[in-house]
Amino acid sequence: MKRKYLFNTKQVLLTVVIAAVSLSGCKKFLDVNTNPNSPDSAAPNLLLPASQAATGQIMGNFFQINGNIWAQYWTQNPTSSQYRTVDQYNPAATASDRAWNILYRGALVNADLITKSNDAGIAYTRGIAHLMKAYTLQVTTDAFGDVPVKEALQSELFRNPHYDAQSVVYDSVFYNIDRGLALMNASASASPGAQDLVFSGSVANWKAFANTLRLKAGLRLAYIDAVKAKAQVQAAYTAAAVTTGGVTTYSFLTVDASIKYLSTGGNENPLYNEMVGLNRVQNIVASTTAVAQFDANSDPRVAKFYDLLPVDATAKTDRSIAQGTYAAGANNGKTVSPPSPLVGGRASNSASATAPVKFISAAESWFLQAEAVARNWAPAGQVLATLYTNGVRASFTSVGLTAGDADTYLGVAGNVTQFVTPLTIGTEEDKIKSIITQKYFAMCGFQGFEAWTEWRRTGYPTFFVKSAASVIGGVRMPLRMLYPATESTTNTNYPGLKVIYAPVWWDTKHPLL
Repeated sequence: MKRKYLFNTKQVLLTVVIAAVSLSGCKKFLDVNTNPNSPDSAAPNLLLPASQAATGQIMGNFFQINGNIWAQYWTQNPTSSQYRTVDQYNPAATASDRAWNILYRGALVNADLITKSNDAGIAYTRGIAHLMKAYTLQVTTDAFGDVPVKEALQSELFRNPHYDAQSVVYDSVFYNIDRGLALMNASASASPGAQDLVFSGSVANWKAFANTLRLKAGLRLAYIDAVKAKAQVQAAYTAAAVTTGGVTTYSFLTVDASIKYLSTGGNENPLYNEMVGLNRVQNIVASTTAVAQFDANSDPRVAKFYDLLPVDATAKTDRSIAQGTYAAGANNGKTVSPPSPLVGGRASNSASATAPVKFISAAESWFLQAEAVARNWAPAGQVLATLYTNGVRASFTSVGLTAGDADTYLGVAGNVTQFVTPLTIGTEEDKIKSIITQKYFAMCGFQGFEAWTEWRRTGYPTFFVKSAASVIGGVRMPLRMLYPATESTTNTNYPGLKVIYAPVWWDTKHPLL
């Protein structure tokens, strides 16, 4: 008898129409609030794209918007108002309700059901599901801190799961990476093919994803538990090692792990989809925090990440505005450069529809390896400057520039002083600062949530400013997303309200002020 799986029929539409509606648009199709104890049935290969699409919806919309504003790539447009509370560090109590439900009921529940399947011939699919579960658990706990894990996906406890400490959640991340790799290494089962929205079933890419994800998760713990962090980083290298002819190379991602979107049929990028639902109003514009740094370094990527406008006082146009100054008198009615269609952020340009949502980018993979070398946690023979340069080149080529453009950029005197020189003569922390700062530039627009998270972990880059619109006082900055209001009203094990400036467990750089 074929096993029954939890599968909301409305999630079938999410599979076919990856992001047909946004978090703030028409919600009837993306309704994840049905009773999990009254499931329909579906095969695991249908559950996989539903799970992946749900994670993509959050990474490409709610986490993307908040992350890019809090990483200070974007700020609220002076001529509109949709994200003022985000720039104020004052999100509504209900802001994260749908994101939480989609992560748990859409992404994690379906991934978990695949991992528990006894169906023959789907070991690769189960392995992918374990890796998607690991990835989704990590971004969820990185956003909210302590979250339900042990009881969260059990139907009889789903309504009132206890919250697990973030350290426990990370243990689950590493466990699911282990299980995913074991299934892929031990089986020759059929590939899910096109049902896999990320790599179209490529086992080689999924193994590289697993190794890179372990590297990322291990480094996330570097300042809170260096012993465990180092062990996980070294385990990633052990799993990634490939020796041919006496030469050892390491299988980490060299391509983006992403979901690609279309311009038709409701398959649009989730951020663009939200903008369409908001009548194409341009709510996000360029923040001076990022743009000034791109300009100071003569970085040509700035013209790829933003649709740049000239500075013209008469026409009231500007290249960027300072973070949170949407209400300042000088900016009233001003037209400011928007993010480009390349990153999905240009409301009036339908090319935004095809912008990918990146889970882990190739550039990020190279910078993770560079940090492992800088900490002396990687095997001998890995050259820090080469890994660093590869990260910069991967970022440049991903936006249509060339490796030669990247080399020219790194050769500019100021950039050599700021970025490259510390790799050879600086302290370990100097090297990490250089790596994370360069990673910040590479993540602009595409990976705002990850850039904000890396700033929380490391304190880099050091040029962030408090939003002029902040309502939380002092030098406080957003250090977490707030638990959804639905948890406080429906979960009897809700742990209580957290303030937005309370650091999560692994954040040792930002004391509660």
